[in-house]
Amino acid sequence: MPRIWLQLTLLCGALDAAWASLVGVVHAGSDPGALWRGVAAGPLGDAARGWGAGGAVLGLAVHFALMAVMVAGGLLLARRTMLGAVSPWKAGALYGVALYTVMYGLVLPWRFGMAFPDPDRLRTALTLFPHVALVGIPVFWLVRRKPQPS
Repeated sequence: MPRIWLQLTLLCGALDAAWASLVGVVHAGSDPGALWRGVAAGPLGDAARGWGAGGAVLGLAVHFALMAVMVAGGLLLARRTMLGAVSPWKAGALYGVALYTVMYGLVLPWRFGMAFPDPDRLRTALTLFPHVALVGIPVFWLVRRKPQPS
């Protein structure tokens, strides 16, 4: 499992980071560095928002650490539960919605006091999409494609 876990962590993490940076610039008009410093502020405190490039790098490190956990959970579900027998599109979409619900329904409201559900439907769609299409589905789809060790 370690090799596919690492590959999926890097793939899903890079796809999601690119999506978040693009949406941040296009939809919110924000600086990607500010986005990643905000991610760093989650576990490292609000002071991280003022840490410049180093804070942005730490934010990306936090992002990939979270992605490693998300991918590990998906791999466990895909290999050890009945979700592994379900279509990767369905299982991945379900897992992506679950990831979104945990992140936006529990973690972010607890840490930053964000409203859930977000009243802005476009923002909801823009944040739900990557959890489903860039994390959940790739995990379940690639687990099916890779030969399982005996």
